[in-house]
Amino acid sequence: MSNVFGKNISVTIFGESHGPLIGATVGGIEPGIKINKEYISEKLSKRRPFGKISTARREADEFRIVSGEFNGYTTGAPLTIIIENSDTKSRDYSEFLDTPRPSHADFTANVKYRGFQDYRGGGHFSGRITAPLVAVGAILQCYLEEKGIYIGTHIKSLKGIYDREFSDYSADIKLLSRKLFPTLSEKSEKEMLEFIEKTAEMGDSVGGVLESAVIGVPAGLGEPFFDSVESEISHILFSIPAVKGVSFGRGFGFSELLGSEANDAFETDGAAVYTKTNNNGGILGGISTGMPIIVNTAIKPTPSIFKEQESVSLSTLENKKLTIKGRHDPAIIHRARAVVDAALAIAIYDLILQNRSTT
Repeated sequence: MSNVFGKNISVTIFGESHGPLIGATVGGIEPGIKINKEYISEKLSKRRPFGKISTARREADEFRIVSGEFNGYTTGAPLTIIIENSDTKSRDYSEFLDTPRPSHADFTANVKYRGFQDYRGGGHFSGRITAPLVAVGAILQCYLEEKGIYIGTHIKSLKGIYDREFSDYSADIKLLSRKLFPTLSEKSEKEMLEFIEKTAEMGDSVGGVLESAVIGVPAGLGEPFFDSVESEISHILFSIPAVKGVSFGRGFGFSELLGSEANDAFETDGAAVYTKTNNNGGILGGISTGMPIIVNTAIKPTPSIFKEQESVSLSTLENKKLTIKGRHDPAIIHRARAVVDAALAIAIYDLILQNRSTT
């Protein structure tokens, strides 16, 4: 099973949704990075469920760093974070070993691992495994902020409801850092929350698009082709459960533009080079331009819904009706924001280390 990300650092995730614990080990992290445990806890809190719009499963997500830290700083040795699972109800999942849930990994996991996979709560395929990823990302995000690099993500759209665009990046990122439900507009927040609650009452679920901005990234990070900024970021974002699309800048919107409309003209203030627009999302030729890196991430609707669905019995190969019970999110997009921020921090840090090795 491949569960490692990174070229210059290696982030390994381990554990299962209903196992005793989950965690991550980071190799190649520099010594001397300050560990701000309050900052890590704050980032984890943005991933946790809350209110009527989330699952009833409540995990404290209290983490322990068991290696790679001494006196509040990284030592340079592999850093390992563990988070215990406590609020599990495994009996809700026994049926899915034979009857896979639509749009879940139940079927593919059963085929690949020959029925030996831990199916409880989705096992190693569960979004629960993103909690240690958020903790690792928080360590690196805190480090990046000390270097003047900031990351912020908002819900750009949710079933036809649209948030406003980024305007003042610095102010907007600060605003988002204070919010559990990440929108830039109070109006869109109210409308989205109401829609998610109505969707939950219908026994259904909803997805949406997250838009992220990374500011303060210097020009020159990344490589052409296989190690481009887009390649590195896309790799880790597509590793997040429920992510089905990633684009940069105008993304698919480029298909509707002429070259004269799409090109980002250059300008200078006498001290640095900028682009007048940022259609390319801060990346040209796979390399950062110094402009904000803009990433859009599509999150599919949570596949666990309470409506009757069609499936099959894997043992008899007969068609079968399936009704899912248990505790499930009508939407995870607001929780996925913290995971996307963490993934971006990990990718940017890896790119920084790559740049040091080639310059």
